[in-house]
Amino acid sequence: MCIAKTVGVGARNDTADVAVVQILLNENAHRLPAPGKPLTPDGRIGPNTLAAIEAFETKVMGLPESDRVIAPGDATIRALLAGLAPGPTKEKLAIVLPAAASSKIDLYFEPLKAGMVKYGIASSPLQMAHFIAQIGHESGSFLYSEEIASGAAYEGRGDLGNTQPGDGKRFKGRGLIQLTGRANYASYSQFNNADYLSDPTPIARDPLLSVDAACWYWAVLRRIGPHAEADDAKKVTRLINGGPPFNGLDDRLANLARAKAVLGLA
Repeated sequence: MCIAKTVGVGARNDTADVAVVQILLNENAHRLPAPGKPLTPDGRIGPNTLAAIEAFETKVMGLPESDRVIAPGDATIRALLAGLAPGPTKEKLAIVLPAAASSKIDLYFEPLKAGMVKYGIASSPLQMAHFIAQIGHESGSFLYSEEIASGAAYEGRGDLGNTQPGDGKRFKGRGLIQLTGRANYASYSQFNNADYLSDPTPIARDPLLSVDAACWYWAVLRRIGPHAEADDAKKVTRLINGGPPFNGLDDRLANLARAKAVLGLA
């Protein structure tokens, strides 16, 4: 479900859950007789958000009264999800990754749509859900397109093809699923008919390439699609980031639950 804990009066009000509810309320505001000012999806519960919950439940759902509490999977969440516009939207992406800055949603939305179509990921809602969930975790909700560490730890890693001095730093992780190592950069260069060996930095700087490299890694290099179709989140995670232990599995699963909700899979 798109929220993990309760939101509202006296509720748990985890930041991500509140932000998701705020976005959903904004997306359903047109259904109110007199829509008010849009909420700021800041993840903070307050009088405006509580009033919007009450207005939706009484004026849209027709409840006689509202307790101003939303629970995972309840009728209010289902009604809010049913009010989302069809097809891919920036707002749906923001629901899946509520920690992502709006500027990053704007930056990556169109490249993601194009990349998922190009590599066949968009042919399956379940595969899309897993893909977005994984890139959301790997990139820190679109905060990073390049590994924070220097890459020195990869120096001399023969399994990554790092056979020349300086390869560790030169070919550190880049893209929304961090492409790492000389061998992977060489394979992607060959596939794309481009040279990312002499200058690998565009994969981090160019949002189109950051997304394309991630899609290529998913669909071509690792062939993750069938495991996503089997809804095997642990196998998908292992193919992207190793394991067990599974790095960041809880966060990946939270992203996946929200993605399934907005795609009508949950």
